[in-house]
Amino acid sequence: MSIQPNYVFVLDINRKPLTPCKPSLARKLLTVGKAKVFKLYPFTILLKKEVTEDPQPVTLKIDPGSKVTGFALLLDSNLLWVAELTHRGQAIKALLESRCSLRRGRRSRHTRYRQARFLNRTRPKGWLAPSLRHRVETTLTWVNKLSKLAPVKTIFQELVRFDLQKIESPEISGVEYQQGVLAGYEVREYLLNKWERRCAYCSAENVPLQVEHIHPKASGGTNRVSNLCLACEPCNTKKGTKDIKIFLAKKPDVLKKILAQAKRPLKDAAAVNSTRWALFNRLKETGKVIITGSGGLTKFNRIRLELPKAHFFDAACVGDTPNISVLANQPLNIKATGHGSRQMCRTDKLGFPSRYVPRFKFVKGFQTGDIVKAVVTSGKKIGTYTGRVAVRSCGSFNVSSAQGLIQGINHKYCFSIHQKDGYNYGF
Repeated sequence: MSIQPNYVFVLDINRKPLTPCKPSLARKLLTVGKAKVFKLYPFTILLKKEVTEDPQPVTLKIDPGSKVTGFALLLDSNLLWVAELTHRGQAIKALLESRCSLRRGRRSRHTRYRQARFLNRTRPKGWLAPSLRHRVETTLTWVNKLSKLAPVKTIFQELVRFDLQKIESPEISGVEYQQGVLAGYEVREYLLNKWERRCAYCSAENVPLQVEHIHPKASGGTNRVSNLCLACEPCNTKKGTKDIKIFLAKKPDVLKKILAQAKRPLKDAAAVNSTRWALFNRLKETGKVIITGSGGLTKFNRIRLELPKAHFFDAACVGDTPNISVLANQPLNIKATGHGSRQMCRTDKLGFPSRYVPRFKFVKGFQTGDIVKAVVTSGKKIGTYTGRVAVRSCGSFNVSSAQGLIQGINHKYCFSIHQKDGYNYGF
């Protein structure tokens, strides 16, 4: 599959979102002076005239993930724009743990510290841990951004990783689930998560896995999810119709682990989907049409359409997807970095102050994290550099460019091309 760049977002003079256009058309409009660059990430142009016609509505599809969330914009069945958003949940968790340990250390040393406040706090309804809430907030931020840049009318969201009702059905009626188009997809997706994509018997990874009956059907085993696991082909063939206690007689630890894992209830699946429900409730507040789908249906659509495994292709396949014409497959890679720390002074590993942070973040109109273009016309660093800037109060900046870190560039050579917004971008 050849690389095809994203379509370009278009706004009229009143910043009304229009239907995205091809990069070649955007280049022509910029060349003849009928438009100018409005935003670099995601790339957006601003027309110099008003457009009265109503644009064609586009559909935004979202595939929420624990680490990466996929976005896809479609016009009917045409895939126009794709992106992957990398969350920073683990970084937030690490920072909270570090702050907690520093405060605890200062209390134990009886040095100046903030009183503990964990005993007088109550969690409101729908409370999420900061690392989980961040995932919902950043996803919603990009939904709002894209809604301002494109005429989004409908939003598809993969609400659950697997359809719990379709998983529970075999628990009740056994073989009834084996009927239908999605037979096996919901159950297999659930088993992949439950058994961590490993062989239950030998823990082999990155190999084709088969659905295996813990208690063989020949001995009265059922098709219920609680009787299913994943096994590689050699283990599945070796076990055959043997009873699991006989097959693992020499591996009592593995036997105990498998029997305990098999009894793990479906409430774990609901825990995995907790942030998806929070996101769904927030998306409903936008007033747009919200349509949901399951992870099993997403996988079924992707395999049926013969698309490679990628977060943005998963997003494009969310919900009812009869067909897709891929016009863009080079995603905008978005990495959440945050807006910095509000800490007034930096500390060493023991919690003692090591250096203080300037009160004013802006220097000569720039702040650390802005993307700038520096055109140096004199001195030892003559050249053009584009990258993120680290400001100094003296007005001499550092620029992290493709050539490396360029230090000591005067602010008069710099001009901003993208202000700091808490994200890093790439392709």
